[in-house]
Amino acid sequence: MVVLSQPALGLDQYSLLRTTCKPTASFTEIPEIDLSDPNAQSHIVEACEEFGFFKLVNHRVPIELMTKLEEEALCFFKLSQSEKDKARPPDPLGYGCKNIGSNGDKGWIEYLLLTANPLPIFSQNSESFLAAAKEYVTAVKKLSCEVAELIAEGLKIEPRNAISKLLNDEKSDCCFRVNHYPPCPDLQALGGSGRNMIGFGEHTDPQIISLLRSNNSTGLQICLRDGAWVSVPPDAAAIFVNVGDSLQVMSNGRFKSVKHKVVADSNRERVSMIYFGGPPLSEKIAPLPEVLGDGEESLYKEFTWWEYKTAAYKTRLADYRLGPFEKNQNS
Repeated sequence: MVVLSQPALGLDQYSLLRTTCKPTASFTEIPEIDLSDPNAQSHIVEACEEFGFFKLVNHRVPIELMTKLEEEALCFFKLSQSEKDKARPPDPLGYGCKNIGSNGDKGWIEYLLLTANPLPIFSQNSESFLAAAKEYVTAVKKLSCEVAELIAEGLKIEPRNAISKLLNDEKSDCCFRVNHYPPCPDLQALGGSGRNMIGFGEHTDPQIISLLRSNNSTGLQICLRDGAWVSVPPDAAAIFVNVGDSLQVMSNGRFKSVKHKVVADSNRERVSMIYFGGPPLSEKIAPLPEVLGDGEESLYKEFTWWEYKTAAYKTRLADYRLGPFEKNQNS
């Protein structure tokens, strides 16, 4: 979520937030899937079932392209505050700082959130960034469709493009986000050891699928099924894939939308670039027939992406957004 831009990051107005799940563990074995592996589809399905998250290697998105876009993004975030404030296409998209959404969530972050179908032009200083972003978004959109088709194959869904066609539709509601987490000075002074400044609070992504690339800085954490938070080892050459809420519904809960967050670092800045693959606004979201076993009923009420997106962005980050759309919930 994005709000209107705020003053530059400062230590005032922040409090250190503890995790709401079990204590954070050290790095864990995140599923790594080689896209060139003939068994990639089965490995992807297993990862989506167990973690809702995996690392993709040999993905064919050029590292030079990812690096160039990161450099362009850093150039943007180094602009003066007044220049960055100009980067606001029609609300609610554009540049934001500190506030995440309009419901009180805060983070040690500044960011750009842009529609990706197509990318907008938002300031005279954005041309080189947008040129790199357009090339990158084209590449990761293609990759998201490839991953979606492997998921469909793994779930024995017909046709093979049952999911990817939603991402590739000319009216698909996809967006692109670049997050910048500056070094957070003197975390000790803000509350002592054993606590973390939240860069981006815990949440799930509402779309179908998210593709993330970040630099070599730590900070990303995911919540496992048992409620434990684990840190994800950084890998600037890889792309990380998140199951979104919509894909959880389409799989009738077989896949879990991964809860994740980012904590700030006192010494290093973190840059992440996320492509969110969403369906057209009018698309109806419901479990796909092939994932329902004999006599198995849908766990979710049917809804359009517009209905879910509208409801999701009225919530706080940590809220369970799918709750009102589950069939066992009271209307």
